[in-house]
Order: sequence, then C-alpha cells, then structure tokens
Amino acid sequence: MSANLTSAEVEALLPADLPDRERVAFAAARHLQLLGEINEVMNLTRITTPRDAAIKHILDSVTPWKLFAGAKSVLDAGTGPGFPGLPLALALPDTRFTLAESTGKKARFVESVIADLKIANACVLAERVEDIGKRDRFEIVTARAFAPMPKALKMLAPLLKKGTRALLYKGPGVEDEITEADREGKSLGVKFEIVMRYELPDGLGARSIVQIAR
Repeated sequence: MSANLTSAEVEALLPADLPDRERVAFAAARHLQLLGEINEVMNLTRITTPRDAAIKHILDSVTPWKLFAGAKSVLDAGTGPGFPGLPLALALPDTRFTLAESTGKKARFVESVIADLKIANACVLAERVEDIGKRDRFEIVTARAFAPMPKALKMLAPLLKKGTRALLYKGPGVEDEITEADREGKSLGVKFEIVMRYELPDGLGARSIVQIAR
C-alpha cells in the first residue's frame, strides 16, 4: 500500500454522527498503516490504495454503528485483519468485542493491532466460530465478507440463541442470497430482515446490513 492517509483524511470520510470521530480516525489510520506494512510480507488484503482501504475497511465497518450501540457483547465472526470489529470497538468503548479468526497469522496480526492501539474492549480468539458458539454467548454476532448467506447461516446458527441476533454486512445480490437461505432459515426458526442500506463513496459499492434473529 502506498503512502497512508493522515488521521485527518480518514476522519473526513467518517460519518458525521460517529462517536469520538477524531480518536477513531487516529487509531484507524494507524490500523491501516500496520496493515499496509504487514501486507508487504503477508497477503491480508487485496485493497492496495490508501483511500480505498479507508473506505472499504474503516468507513464500511463503522457506517452501521448505531445498530451495535448499547449492546454489551459482540462477536465478529471471521474478522480477517480486524474488520468490522476493531473500528466498531473504537467507536463503542462500552461494548465488549470478541474477534474470531481461525487463521493463526491473521489472529496474531489482530492481536498486535489491539496491543498497539491499546483497545481495552477488544480481544481475539484464534478459533472457529462454530466452536466459540458452543461455549460462549453474545448479544450480537456480526460478519463482513464472510460467506454466502446459506453457508453463513449454517455456520452461525449455533450462535443464534434466544436473545442473540446476527448483523451481516452484504453487498449486491443480497435479496437472492436471502431467497436461497430462506428454506434453511425456516427450518432453524430464524427470520431475515434488511435493516440498513448505504452506498460507499467513489462508486465502491452498495451495502446492506441483514439482521438474522429467531
């Protein structure tokens, strides 16, 4: 990744109503810097321009922040290099974020970012989501760039206990994915609802947040 954006440039991209925008932007700029450095030796992201990275990783992660506000615990399933969990954790310090990443090298990178940025309300587990679901309980389960809806539903179903809901970041074609997963959803007793839609700037894509709950 070429020269990183400054924290002021990142802040200019963030939602106007995001809590503590200046602090989030400063930490997010540092996160992207660390990601750019590690990406030279370890392929953690295919997004290589600084502005695209800030939009697709940071802005996309925090745009639906209000849907997470007030939750006590959130599981980020398959966080990769830390998205959406770490930007959301920065914006919502009163919510506990657990970031699941079964690939060891990715989990270690996320752990190093948490330590570097001193994010007290986030931790990473190098485990499969299914195994975490058998043991722990969360108020919200979220995932971004995770899996097509039918597969995601099967993987996340053990976590959707009473009182737990999933908020999935999805791109174009979300309605088709929901249709494909509908039969499986009915057998599991869950319902799908698109609770938010937004467009990323620079023509970088449409997003939908799909809620899955019993």
